[in-house]
Order: sequence, then structure tokens, then C-alpha cells
Amino acid sequence: MTLSEGSVPVGRQLIHDRRVTCQGFLRDDGLWDIEGRLVDVKSYAFPNRDRGGEIPAGQPIHEMLIRLTLDDQYVIRAVFVETLHAPFALCGDITPNFSQLVGIALGPGFRRVVNERFSGVHGCTHLVEMLGPIATTAFQTIAPLRQQISSDGEKPRILDSCHALASDGPIVAREWPKFSSRAK
Repeated sequence: MTLSEGSVPVGRQLIHDRRVTCQGFLRDDGLWDIEGRLVDVKSYAFPNRDRGGEIPAGQPIHEMLIRLTLDDQYVIRAVFVETLHAPFALCGDITPNFSQLVGIALGPGFRRVVNERFSGVHGCTHLVEMLGPIATTAFQTIAPLRQQISSDGEKPRILDSCHALASDGPIVAREWPKFSSRAK
């Protein structure tokens, strides 16, 4: 992926490529699997003692996977973490720590809890970074398939989560008029 060629002011050479992909799945048992993959690749070979002396150009420096299994309330019910490629042999040793995510709900305070439990030597920077887009993917996966307005008529949680969904904006007035604060 590049920006439109007209926006690039001078010639350039790709040095590093990071790809983070996330997917959301509805499971047959009614739970949700949200999967993330991070892959870092350099365009040149470089020395590395833990990987046979060198990591060749185009080979992943990092390739890491996370799967969170969630319920309808966004509570993490199971976690799977795997480090397929890393610059150091012991990088994958930290993956069992991420089982501490079980029981935590995605939503307000999630990133704070993640940073408290997995910062520094208690986690992996790359895996922690992936949890942000995984959480966003969970909301993009689950929310549209769930009823937006609960049976008791509560305000949908998605309102006021961004400028497009401001309670006083045109989208809320059109899609959720009952909850619009726009002058009528």
C-alpha cells in the first residue's frame, strides 16, 4: 500500500513493512473470535544470532498472532497467543502471560489494564500494540450484528464515540432520532 503517487515528493526505497491484520468471526457456539496478526519485514538482510546468523531480506522479523474469544458483552473468555518469528529465541516465552486477559471486558479502561499488566518486562510491545486494533475489530464485528437499542430502550453505546456519531449531529438525528440532542 502506498499513498497516491502524486503525493510522494521524491523517489524513495522501501526499508521496512509492518502489516497488522485483524479479522472477526462468529463462532457456531455463539461466541466471537477476534484474530490479529502482526508481520514486520525488512527489505534487506541483517545479522541475527538467534536466527542462524542472519535474517534474509523479505523474511519476517516479527510474526505474531493473537486470538481473543469474546462473549456478547465483550468479555474475554479465552486467549491464544503465538510468536512464529521474532528476533530473539526467548521472545515467545512471554506469551503465557497474556492468559491474564481472560475475564477482562473490552471497553472503557481496557487499554489502561493492558498497560498495567503487560508493560515493560511483563509483556511484549508488539503483542500489546496489536490489542488496540483487535479491540476495534471486536466492536466492528459484534456491534452491527447485535441489536443497537436494547429492549429497555437504552441509548446505544456507539453514540458519542466519535464526531460522526455525536448526539447533536446529523447521523444520530437521522438514524437514532429518539437519542438526538439536535434542536428539532
